[in-house]
Amino acid sequence: MKKRVAILISGRGSNMRALIEAAKAKDYPAEIVLVLSNVADAGGLDFARTHKIPTQVIEHKKFPSREIFDNAVNTALKAANAEIVALAGFMRLLSPRFAESWHGRMINIHPSLLPAYKGLHTHKRALEAGEKLHGATVHFVTAELDDGPVILQAKVPVLPGDNEDALASRVLEQEHKIYPEALRLVAEGKAKI
Repeated sequence: MKKRVAILISGRGSNMRALIEAAKAKDYPAEIVLVLSNVADAGGLDFARTHKIPTQVIEHKKFPSREIFDNAVNTALKAANAEIVALAGFMRLLSPRFAESWHGRMINIHPSLLPAYKGLHTHKRALEAGEKLHGATVHFVTAELDDGPVILQAKVPVLPGDNEDALASRVLEQEHKIYPEALRLVAEGKAKI
């Protein structure tokens, strides 16, 4: 039985695309059953629709609190019978209660070699610090931002003359490789907290 996966996005969903493409393989242990966005015109929604994946929009701005928004998202995930949640550029902080309710079943991709550079502007910060190596991390989501146990990482050299865009582009290439592999490990029960 393939694990039922819901993907949460806020934008173009390039990592979501990588997961959808990987899930097309007959031997892939997960199927994408829902793409949910907090942004009505997120570019990734159209891609999901063209691949016949159910989509849903729950706009965070329409809710009086993070907890009430999270409850609405949780209700949608349960209605889809999701077993695993994959965050793919979902630009909302989740409440500790929500993170706890999906403990060990929610993963995220982050553009740095965690625990370095949690939060935003990772490429800029890595360049400013003079790092020689940068990269991406897939990790389990916990109540603390970008803090859960690491599943997979990919390292990318910082090249002389790199700017944010060049570095981000090379990191994103690696993200598209490691995210499907990390989801495979979680779906097969080979990666767990």
